[in-house]
Amino acid sequence: MRFLRISGAVVLLLLPTLAQAVGIGFAVRPGYRATVTQLKNGNYQVATHGSSAAIAYWCGIGDFAIRTLRLPTNQRIYVAKAYDKQTRTVQFSLTPPEGGDTSKSYSISVSRVGENMSASGAQSHCFDNIMDFDF
Repeated sequence: MRFLRISGAVVLLLLPTLAQAVGIGFAVRPGYRATVTQLKNGNYQVATHGSSAAIAYWCGIGDFAIRTLRLPTNQRIYVAKAYDKQTRTVQFSLTPPEGGDTSKSYSISVSRVGENMSASGAQSHCFDNIMDFDF
């Protein structure tokens, strides 16, 4: 009986860590790390650390929009300036970019100005287990 109590206590203590498991291994943070900087023109520049996969950029801006800016989850986020290989950054906007193609797309890309998704859709990529290197 004592063994069961101790085992139960250990499981309860480890449960929060296990709930945040990402892929193989465990993480305390989302699977991707990004730095978001607000620019003077109202856009947000996202730089990722450790990955240049499109989902890492969407994760960064989606998480920032919901947690920091406290925007509604259905807020649309648009690629304002496509991926720049030299700086490894993408610029996003909360309004449709002028001249951008905002038609619906089923691909996850940061290579086309106007590409867009909801804030919750973008944030959901923070917990993807497989990175898709689409560059």
